[in-house]
Order: sequence, then C-alpha cells, then structure tokens
Amino acid sequence: MFLWGTATAAYQIEGAAEEDGRGLSIWDTFAREPGRTRDGHTGDVACDHYHRWREDVALMSGLGLNAYRFSISWPRVQPLGDGAVNARGLDFYDRLVDALLAAGIQPVPTLFHWDLPQALQDRGGWMNREIAPIFAEYARVVAERLADRVPLWITLNEPFVHMAFGHALGMHAPGQALLTGALPVAHHQLLAHGLAVGALRASGARQVALTNNCTPVWPASAEEPDVRAADAYDVLHNRLFNDPVLIGKYPDLSAYTGDLGFVHDGDLEIISAPLDALGINYYNPTRIAAPADDGLPFSDAGITGHPVTAFGWPVVPDGLRELLTGLKARYGDALPPIHITENGCSQEDVLTERGTVEDAGRIAYLEGHIGALRQAMDEGVDVRGYFVWSLLDNFEWAEGYHQRFGLVHVDFATQRRTPKASYAWLRSFLADQNTDT
Repeated sequence: MFLWGTATAAYQIEGAAEEDGRGLSIWDTFAREPGRTRDGHTGDVACDHYHRWREDVALMSGLGLNAYRFSISWPRVQPLGDGAVNARGLDFYDRLVDALLAAGIQPVPTLFHWDLPQALQDRGGWMNREIAPIFAEYARVVAERLADRVPLWITLNEPFVHMAFGHALGMHAPGQALLTGALPVAHHQLLAHGLAVGALRASGARQVALTNNCTPVWPASAEEPDVRAADAYDVLHNRLFNDPVLIGKYPDLSAYTGDLGFVHDGDLEIISAPLDALGINYYNPTRIAAPADDGLPFSDAGITGHPVTAFGWPVVPDGLRELLTGLKARYGDALPPIHITENGCSQEDVLTERGTVEDAGRIAYLEGHIGALRQAMDEGVDVRGYFVWSLLDNFEWAEGYHQRFGLVHVDFATQRRTPKASYAWLRSFLADQNTDT
C-alpha cells in the first residue's frame, strides 16, 4: 500500500511544555533566550496539539489520509533523557496511536526531531559519544510500548540540518557555531541511529527507517572552483549522511578535518545496519559557488528563474525527480525503498472575511511535486510513500510563527483550525487515488 500522509513534529505543534511531567528540551532553552527566534516566539503553546489531538486526528481523517508521520518528544518520555520514564508522556502517544488506527491511519513515529532533553545537552549533547547508547535505550522504551501497533519507525529527522543549523552555524538549538568542528555531531547521530535500529528490532519493530534532508547540488558555473565547491557541499549535505548508512563508509572528509578520532572501530558496521526504508525530505535544489571568506568550503549562489516560497526557497518540482533518480544511480541495489517524508511550502496565507484561505500557490506546488514523484517512479525509483509538510501551521523553529506550511490554518491566539483550499484539493486528489499502487 502506498502511504499518503502529512507530517508534523512534537515541539512544533504539541505545546504543553511544562505539563504532565515533560522535561526541558534544548528548544525550550534556546527559544526562551532573547534574540534566538523571530519576535521571541517559543513552542510553549504552539498548536496546543497535546490537548487538541482528537480534533487534529479528525482533520486527518477528513482528508482521507492513510498515514501520519509525527515525532515523539524525548523529554516528554524521559524528562532527563535517560533513567526514569514518564508514564504520562507515553500514555499520550499510546492514545494518539490508538486514535489514528481507529481512523484507518497508519502511525509513523519519528523518535528524534531535534528536541534533545536539556539535561543531555548539559552533558555535552551530540558532541558527547555517550549519547548514542542513551538514545538507543530511549528507542527501546518507546518501542516496547508501541511496536505492537506501529509497523514503520523513523529514528532521526534530518541529522544534517540538526548538525549544520544547531551546531555549525548556531541558527537552531543548541545554538553552537562550531563550523566544521561540528562533524562529531554527525557521527554520533548516525551511531545513535544504528544502535537504535537494533533496539527497535529487538523490541518488535517490523520496519525501521532514517530520514535525511537531501538536495540536488548544482555548481554555479562549469569553472573548476565552483564545481569543486559543489562537490564539497554534496559531501557534507548528502553523502555524509547517506554513504555510511547505505554503503558502510564515509566519503572523503580530509578537506574538512584531519582528525576522525570520533569514528571508532566497529562504528560503521553499526551505522550500516540494513534499513527497510529511507526517508527523504525535499524542498529545493542548492546552487553552490566557490567559497567566500567565511570559513566554509563553499558559498550559496542562489537559484533564480523559478517561483519562490514565502521562505524565499525556489520552487523546482523537477529537482525531486533529479534527486531520486540520482540516489538510485549512486547507490543502486544498496538503496532501500524510499518514502518522501516531507515536502511542502510556506505561503503568505490570509484568512479572508469569508473564513477561507485561498492558497493556490501551495496547490500548484503539491501538483508539481507529486507529478515529479511519479516521473521518478516511472524511471524505476522504488517510492512507497509521500507525506506533505505540514498538516498544521506551526512553530517554524527560528522563524517562530511567521512561516505557514500547513494544509490547515491555525489562529495561534484562539487555536481555531481552518482547512485551506489546499486541504480540499488534497482531499479530492486522495479520493481519486488507488492506494494499492
């Protein structure tokens, strides 16, 4: 069965930041520091999904989805990251899973979507190798509660983005600016993933995946400095997180570090444990030029000649086809079935006096990308699912509540949900689909 779904993340929608025993996460800390997020917005309330989850499941059911990708809040389950388990936190996800199944929707949980317990950050966070087995134990705890009803699990969401924005550039929690000194964060996340694969399987999980954010990389010109810079970006954004998992080795990292001491004997064997699926999040290609004077081995040259989202991201549907066929060409039989675990766009959505949101740009975006997905499948790429980001307008990390990605408009003052025109379009589209293909 092909999975048609939407996706969300715990810190972006749940709220209830200090309820029912939830611990502090790095995003709680980061967002509450002045100047870290736009207008000082936090996820303390977000979409109040923790209290309104029944309403949100009804919205999914009304769409005709057969899958929902959500993330589990690590500090809600283990407030200090390890040790004591918060039963009330697990109870919340237990209720959510049962409600989804009752609505005919397959739950697809992600175990880590960037909300690391602050207590673990205080012990070094992802720069500390000891976090990897701690994550695996957390995976075991959650799976032992839910694996009897959840067939597909995702370990990590976008480890590249968490490394780059959170630890190399300081734009996301925990706000570190280590540049290429953040490479241990990549390795420790991947090691945690590999250990979690084993823990999940031992606890009854039938299918396990990892979600990577990937991008086609275009050199700004055919000149050697630009081509070399594009190759460097491809290594750090794409191959650093795909090669170890799929083929059991890192790409050449000698240009960025002379010390790979954080990689221990046996690590790559753990990291490359076979997967049942690979999650791919796609938003846009990246055009790269020779480095500027900022310490990085490349610079973003920007892409012109395409529409852009409210975020300023270029809308290039064919980039999804290019990405998927490129992954198949690079990894061949080592590439497991793919799920597009995020794809969507932010728009300047306006709630009219009639109580409608006419988001024609989002409809065109989805039409174009689903068409590109079908082209990739026609070219032999094994894709098993497509998840729209996102079900709801939500807390968009450092942008706070200024970027709206949802199929459903949220008035953050009243928490009123209003399905947009794109919601109606997707509902009609899904009604026409044969989900067995």
